[in-house]
Amino acid sequence: MIRKTALTAIAALLIPAAGWSVDFDGSVSNGDIMEQISQVELAVPAEAIAPEAQEKGIIDWLFGKARKEATIMVFINGKNNLERFGLKDMNEMEMVGSSDKVNVVVQIGRMAGFDTGEGDWQTTRRYLVQKDTDTANVTSPVVEDLGSVDMGDYRQLAAFGKWAKENYPAKKYMLVVWNHGDGWLKNKAAKEENGNKGISYDDETGNHMTIPELAAALREMGGVDVYGSDACLMQMAEVVYELKDSVDYIVGSEETEPGDGYTYDLFLGPIVAEPGMSAERMAKVAVDGYSDHYRDIKQGSTQSYIRTAEIAGFAQKADAFAAAVMAAGEKEAARNARASAMSYALPDNKDLYDFARLVAASSQSQEVRTAAAALMENITGRLVGHNRTNNQPAYFWYPAVDYSPSKGIAAYLPSGAFAPGYDELRWASASQWDEFAAWMNQQ
Repeated sequence: MIRKTALTAIAALLIPAAGWSVDFDGSVSNGDIMEQISQVELAVPAEAIAPEAQEKGIIDWLFGKARKEATIMVFINGKNNLERFGLKDMNEMEMVGSSDKVNVVVQIGRMAGFDTGEGDWQTTRRYLVQKDTDTANVTSPVVEDLGSVDMGDYRQLAAFGKWAKENYPAKKYMLVVWNHGDGWLKNKAAKEENGNKGISYDDETGNHMTIPELAAALREMGGVDVYGSDACLMQMAEVVYELKDSVDYIVGSEETEPGDGYTYDLFLGPIVAEPGMSAERMAKVAVDGYSDHYRDIKQGSTQSYIRTAEIAGFAQKADAFAAAVMAAGEKEAARNARASAMSYALPDNKDLYDFARLVAASSQSQEVRTAAAALMENITGRLVGHNRTNNQPAYFWYPAVDYSPSKGIAAYLPSGAFAPGYDELRWASASQWDEFAAWMNQQ
């Protein structure tokens, strides 16, 4: 029997969220407290419980579900030519698996026409990843088979996040979206040259998520502590600004990712070994697991994590830099810097630190040099928590690439007309970057 004093303490912790009115002389205005506690799992959603109760672990007892230290959610859209890598990555996850402190859950979609492995099933499944020693076959239990699902629909991502939180509650959540990526750009068909692109291309439906839709999915699932794009070209000002209000740390690559993407055993291993690590350390572990793999196989790569708490200050510094360059009339210096700055598979994506560095190096204005230095210091000192690069050796007819100028955040600087949809981004409306880029193109 729980003593009255303990029940009174529990009630005090739950009152802010559940709306109970308790008279501490022993009466309860909304019915017997024991009855209310017995019904709490049905009446009160986990996220509504007062933070004090959550911190004390009382919610674990009330809901009959022990919250683990972390839940890692991986949304694998294998409905395209990357399908075989999705199955490979699940096998990498099974090298580590879930533990008594960490949940690893996956939603993976497949379709006909690409890889025929694992029995060539062609639906969308949800898995709780379990450790095994079979690196050729996925042996984790299928928790749900959803049938035919549009993996390019942001609402499916939101539903996965909500499902994972409800069924695998944890103190920290990380979401990884796995597929092709094109930075802020969005495109109705992946092969179109002009137009809007994004992330998570479903070749069966022809659908994908735009960056505002990705942000909507994060909002609908209640946000996460860490978000990672296991996809190309996503670590851009335009992307992180869109996502900033629903996540604390954003992991991504300025450059394209090799087809192998994340190496999940190297990423998950340290988290399972140290489940109590902070969310920021989880972001760092993701960067290091990725970069260590490509360092070891001598393949070029970029990867960083962003602190979203610093994005507002970063935007102010970027605006001040842009304003100083325009006020000084140093259009030619800006154009030359744009032409020479570190760029990526989409050549209009420029490393922002490198661009500012090159502008400052040729500027005749003290105001420009000061603003550039402030922006550069903000990027490396505050915004980017951890950044790693690996240089690409020359092979066949491809030249070597030095990625060391990449400092962890890119920005869109087109040398001609803007691709459609830029003005739909929060970054465009909140900053002067679009005016600055347009000014550079004026004759």
